[in-house]
Amino acid sequence: MTSGRAGTVPVSIITPVFDPEPAHLAACLDSVRRQTTGNLEHILVDDGSTRADVVDMLRAAADEPHVRLISREQQGGIVAATNDGLAAAVGEFVAFLDHDDVLHHDAVETMLAAVDRPDRGQRPGTPVVAADVVYSDHDFLDADGEHLGPCLKPQWSPERLRNQNYITHFVMARRSLIDEVGGIRSGFDGAQDHDLMLRLGERARRIAHVPEILYHWRQAPSSVAAGGDAKPWAFDAGQRAVQEHCDRIGLDATVERTTHEGIYRIDRKVPDPAPLVSVLVPTRGSSGKVWGVTRNFVVEAVRSIVDHSTYPNLEFVVVVDDDTPTPVIAALRDVCGDRLTLVEHHGVFNFSVKMNEGAAAASGEYLLFLNDDTELIEPTSIETLVGIVSGPAEGLDGSAGEVGMAGAKLLFDDGTIQHGGHIYFYGPHHACTGWSGTSPGPLPLKPLAVERECSGVTAAVALVRADVYDEIGGFPEELPLNYNDVDFSLKIRASGRRIVWTPHACWYHFESRTRVGKVIPEETAFIHDRWATEIDNDPYYNPRLSPQWFDWLEWPIDEPMQVGVVRDHSEPSGLFGKVRDAVASRLGRG
Repeated sequence: MTSGRAGTVPVSIITPVFDPEPAHLAACLDSVRRQTTGNLEHILVDDGSTRADVVDMLRAAADEPHVRLISREQQGGIVAATNDGLAAAVGEFVAFLDHDDVLHHDAVETMLAAVDRPDRGQRPGTPVVAADVVYSDHDFLDADGEHLGPCLKPQWSPERLRNQNYITHFVMARRSLIDEVGGIRSGFDGAQDHDLMLRLGERARRIAHVPEILYHWRQAPSSVAAGGDAKPWAFDAGQRAVQEHCDRIGLDATVERTTHEGIYRIDRKVPDPAPLVSVLVPTRGSSGKVWGVTRNFVVEAVRSIVDHSTYPNLEFVVVVDDDTPTPVIAALRDVCGDRLTLVEHHGVFNFSVKMNEGAAAASGEYLLFLNDDTELIEPTSIETLVGIVSGPAEGLDGSAGEVGMAGAKLLFDDGTIQHGGHIYFYGPHHACTGWSGTSPGPLPLKPLAVERECSGVTAAVALVRADVYDEIGGFPEELPLNYNDVDFSLKIRASGRRIVWTPHACWYHFESRTRVGKVIPEETAFIHDRWATEIDNDPYYNPRLSPQWFDWLEWPIDEPMQVGVVRDHSEPSGLFGKVRDAVASRLGRG
């Protein structure tokens, strides 16, 4: 059954074929045959298959009215085969399906429906731009067709795509846009899909995400889905693709491989000369114990930067209360010298007021928010944050926006994650709290290892341009204790800018050692009233993930959808069950 756009817009699915297992090819062909949209062609490009059973199966499939078979005399590789398919395609949209993978029965119809649908979290009444590219979630299949677990993705995230090809499958794009960006480029075999998505992202009016598992990716021994050892050269090609992308968009950076396969680091160049960064620190001058040793928090927070940061151009703006001890002020002067500006705050504690007072006294082009209960770990952290925020606006005519704020990876004193970015999903939350600070985070997307967009970051450590701070009106003084950084983050995003969290800038955060935390109902009501849509619909947190755990766990509470399989869901099974049991055990949640 077809409806709306799905019944009228022609779609071409391109499948390069070279000697797959016949059973896997049969499943692939059948999944296209069963699609619920009628205006569909399946272009099979036989890239010189040598197996007679595969060739026979392709010839038989070619008798079906929706199938077109192109036979290459010699194997040319996936890029050449895909481009042959593109040259023959007549669809307004083109989609890509590997020869051993499987589509959900309504994949194409669901993708077409997303072209004109608002993005998740889009405010009611705002116009919808038709999507040029649509991608979905996927899961993994083993050789026997067992579903191993899902990959649940964020909405369009250009920073994440630059650092990691999180999209992979299923992708559908306008044929005209694919032609405009030059099709599938040779020389990037193994990373040709990453290279294409980077180029599409530079020119697309809008890229939409369908948070449903519409594609089942086979983990064949030679597939990238099987791990980095299968195609190590694919990640070399990916590194080159990302470097060329950075060069095209004017991002002055060097792309490096990381220890995590498929994840890159974009080492941005800091402007020369280095712009002045004002480090804003609100404090009462409290002391306490960390690792069994008494310290004055603000003095040691500042000292860690003075002694260990490699950033060359800093000033320190410390906002002190009336009762801040005189010896603390003297110690700050001793540590900072003539780079210190003291701002006196009078009256009751109000974090937002103190930050606004500090910003008014700052001289820097950039403002680094810093809680007094922090300690610098990575010496190049400030360079990393400045590099992120000083980059160009991205997307077609800058439509993806510039980065308005960058946040850091923060660790508790025991080395576990305190802050991996904000999640706004049925309220504001921290991601991955309690995970090991050396962990890449939950599989398969490893969010703690990749620089990426998020809806917000904590103001315990974050960097913003001073002019952006002024433009959005600083921190909300109606929120003296809680949610002030949530409001600040959402104002950044409402201005059309992005927020990026990075694992490459790192501090300890001895959270709330200097203030007893409490939640005021009026503050909760304020943030929900002002940001009713945004606070419940995080574009970077897949809606199939748990609204209770907030570990950014890439495995939903329910089993992934199955194709033609009925299961007893009373007990977890397979890899998903093992992962769920392991996580429940670690969190003490049986």
